[in-house]
Amino acid sequence: MVLEATMIVVDNSESSRNGDYVPSRWEAQSDAVNLIFSAKTQTNPESSVGLMSMGGKGPEVLVTLTTDFGKILEGIHRTKIRGSTHLATGIQIAGLALKHRQNKAQKQRIIVFTCSPIEEDEKSLIKLAKRMKKNTISIDFIAFGDLEPENTKKLEVFNEHIKTTDGSHLAIIPPGPNLLSDHLATTEILAGDGVGPRGGDSGVDGGGESGGAGFEFGVDPSTDPELALALRMSMEEEKARQEKEGAKAQGEASTEPTLEGIPEEGGETQSLLNERGEASGSGDAPKLFEEKDKKGKGEDDDDKMDTA
Repeated sequence: MVLEATMIVVDNSESSRNGDYVPSRWEAQSDAVNLIFSAKTQTNPESSVGLMSMGGKGPEVLVTLTTDFGKILEGIHRTKIRGSTHLATGIQIAGLALKHRQNKAQKQRIIVFTCSPIEEDEKSLIKLAKRMKKNTISIDFIAFGDLEPENTKKLEVFNEHIKTTDGSHLAIIPPGPNLLSDHLATTEILAGDGVGPRGGDSGVDGGGESGGAGFEFGVDPSTDPELALALRMSMEEEKARQEKEGAKAQGEASTEPTLEGIPEEGGETQSLLNERGEASGSGDAPKLFEEKDKKGKGEDDDDKMDTA
């Protein structure tokens, strides 16, 4: 169970509008972000995940490190697609966000989605890779979309200079009928988080008489990607809501007063049956009345003696 602080950097440039990945490059990233968050927090509940974008006028931190999945969803929904990417600047800002993490015991990791041309040259990327490695920050790249040889070569050079034994992977995912997250689940990036193939990645044909049983939710992502994505996101939201309600219920239960340890009135306990097997108090009642009568008679005799 690795304790990590992970910053996810998404590519919200104009290139993310392309529909060569189902249902689109941007929505495929959104689904993959949900998978990464679930994998990290389920492996270790104390792990935290942040979110930022690197497109538009410049990189923007959308969500600081958190364990609240609702904040991640909110950050994704308010992200706008625009401009070009700023890869090097985005990685540096993500490194600063990790530096200010509250739990210093967490290992630092950055996961970068890139689907657009990389403007930085190899020399500057090598310098950045050495700096991140010196700060013990692992960086994973998920390359999809524009997989030109020039782009992939830059990423491979960066990965060679930052790669360590326990992190910094490069996953190149070409277009295909399955969702980006399904491909991501089979890579080394999530291998240590106990994530396996989902949906149609098992190699079983989900069509024909099986009625889609080989796919998650019984829906083939290649035939109806929007429905498959909507079902998955709905499941993640419902799971987050149930976890929040469960934590709230546990907190309320821990504060409720209990009757344990409260002594009975008088400080003594009394058995329900006496030594003769009769109900406690039922057989003793006549004796009590007799004692009271005797006591009353004694007081009357004393009064008579005084008058005499």
